Amino acid sequence: MNSASAVLREPRSSLVPRVTPVVFVVDDDVSVRESLEAMIRCNDWKAETFASAHEFLARPRVPGPSCLILDVSLPDLNGLDLQTRVAADRTDMPIIFITGHGDILMTVRAMKAGAVEFLTKPFTDDALLGAIRNALERSQSALGHEAEVRSLRDCYGSLTPREQELLPLLASGLLNKQAAGVLGITEYTVQVHRGHIMRKMQADSFATLVRQASKLQLETSSMTTFDA
Repeated sequence: MNSASAVLREPRSSLVPRVTPVVFVVDDDVSVRESLEAMIRCNDWKAETFASAHEFLARPRVPGPSCLILDVSLPDLNGLDLQTRVAADRTDMPIIFITGHGDILMTVRAMKAGAVEFLTKPFTDDALLGAIRNALERSQSALGHEAEVRSLRDCYGSLTPREQELLPLLASGLLNKQAAGVLGITEYTVQVHRGHIMRKMQADSFATLVRQASKLQLETSSMTTFDA
């Protein structure tokens, strides 16, 4: 069994490196950074603090679960603009906003862009800790999904060009006869390729194969429908 196939058999959570989660803090107030850092470390998470958005952006991506506690008002790039950059580049890093000057429009913008929480200072430790736990759980799930898709792509890459053509046709619901008509091959050839696809994709059922194709976002650019 190849390594990619072995990984596909593992639960999604086991695909993520088992490292201590990192909670990043971006706030220009040193007293806030120090207070949050102490609280984060007391709860057995790693803490990294930054005084500006640009300092944070210079930090390479971490391999395990993480989240970002982010002040809205920053001296260079504001928190909402930083959120836009993080959302584009670090989809596995949920954001918790903290601010002393929040308003409804600001909160709506942040939440619509994917923030897990928007806390107005002063807030309780319990409120922030609950938000952090929720964010780290989301990060773990997102990383597991990414690892699963990478493994599926490895298996998909082991298919022949003809098998790669056939997989989305079968996953879209076409019968063997119909798929054969689309590709201009015999129904028997489709049956043989189908067996190879199931084995290489490590699919224990056709329903599993359909789910895999969905996760890989496989589509057919053009497909003719035939009567069974």
